[in-house]
Amino acid sequence: MKLNPVFMVEDIALYHADSLNLMEELEEEHPDGLFDMVFADPPYFLSNDGISCHAGKMVSVNKGGWDKSKGAEANHEFNLDWLRRCQNILRPNGTICVSGTHHVIHSVGYAMQCLGMKILNSITWEKPNPPPNLSCRYFTHSTETILWAAKSEKSKHCFNYQLMREHNGGKQMKTVWKMSAPSKAEKNCGKHPTQKPIELLERIILASTNEGDMVFDPFAGSSTTGIAAIRNGRKFVGCEKDQEYIDLSIKRLSLEIDPMQPMRSTA
Repeated sequence: MKLNPVFMVEDIALYHADSLNLMEELEEEHPDGLFDMVFADPPYFLSNDGISCHAGKMVSVNKGGWDKSKGAEANHEFNLDWLRRCQNILRPNGTICVSGTHHVIHSVGYAMQCLGMKILNSITWEKPNPPPNLSCRYFTHSTETILWAAKSEKSKHCFNYQLMREHNGGKQMKTVWKMSAPSKAEKNCGKHPTQKPIELLERIILASTNEGDMVFDPFAGSSTTGIAAIRNGRKFVGCEKDQEYIDLSIKRLSLEIDPMQPMRSTA
């Protein structure tokens, strides 16, 4: 059965589905690729009954069943599967950005190489105010990695070098980006446990796409990728299988498109 978006306004679409199923359908419909760029924030497999610190309080790191590890081999097979499908729906010169911590990013990088992608950069997102390490047995975790890769070695990828240089005060932009976590204003419609700052997604989109390009997010969460796409004149397709985050995404996307009508939906 063909999947239909639960939210669609002009060039913005959101699907309530398992992204593997949606990507399989898109592969069949668009054998030459559809998207110019993919941003993916996949499960980090961090929900291991550990603890962290939030607002000065001890909290569980568990985020949901979707984030539980199934073991190194199964986790890697999952990464290979969804990355292969992303690769298939990228246009020939398309790129993909994947965020992650050490729990997942090494598997992602190896999978990219196995699939014949060309890794362009390894970007470090540094968080200036990370939560402290309560166990006092490790260094405080203060970074995430973003791997940026082209669909293949033959891809002529888009990189808006001059724009990034302008954003960096006339100097070449480096691969260490210092940005704060999402502000309270970015969570005014609700909270997602792994929400990324809009500033981060805007930089990624501006660096690797042109106005009018099509961006896809297979693990859309609260659709920060979609917000960044709208603000910068890009088309967006997102996929999320959790109803709670579909509802949150619809609120955020509606508010961004038209602040006077914050609850548009085709559902």
